Amino acid sequence: MSHSNESNDLHSSMNITDDQILSMLQEEATYEKGFRSLMAKYQERLYWHIRKMVYEHDDANDVIQNTFIKVYRSIDKFEGKSKLYTWLYRIATNESITFINKKKKKSTSSIDDEEINLSNRLKADEYFDGDEIQLQLQIALSKLPEKQRLVFNMRYFDEMSYADMAEILETSVGALKASYHHASKKIESHLRSLAEG
Repeated sequence: MSHSNESNDLHSSMNITDDQILSMLQEEATYEKGFRSLMAKYQERLYWHIRKMVYEHDDANDVIQNTFIKVYRSIDKFEGKSKLYTWLYRIATNESITFINKKKKKSTSSIDDEEINLSNRLKADEYFDGDEIQLQLQIALSKLPEKQRLVFNMRYFDEMSYADMAEILETSVGALKASYHHASKKIESHLRSLAEG
């Protein structure tokens, strides 16, 4: 297959509808093509969602692989009650949380060490192209409880509706609004203390 055909394939995967992907996944003859289309359409969005939770490129790559393995094994259980993206997002979120918890168990460093490590890792990361404000925002985010960080990322960076978030995280819109409010206040006070300091 020539390179131009490959890029055409990739481009057509981006324009394909979820219904088309799902119907390909229901037939053995088109299953592989359907799965490749699903990955082409959603891999980058899911990668950045995961990346904002685990911070490092290599970790995000591990988690996205685990996510797609899980999707591959359980796509036949997808009932179509939610949007395909919402379902994928939920798997990616759960895989990220599992990864973070495993990493925490292995880690013996203190919170202060973690903050210094995160700052150093982000500065050294060739994929992180933010300025000092972005760096401080990431550090402020890293101090939040996991659920608040997740809600903030989904709302602020991904501009996701509260209704979609409620479906992914299986919680109420009211609880999400409260989490987002608390997260915003904490981030604000972290950035304010830097400006004053």
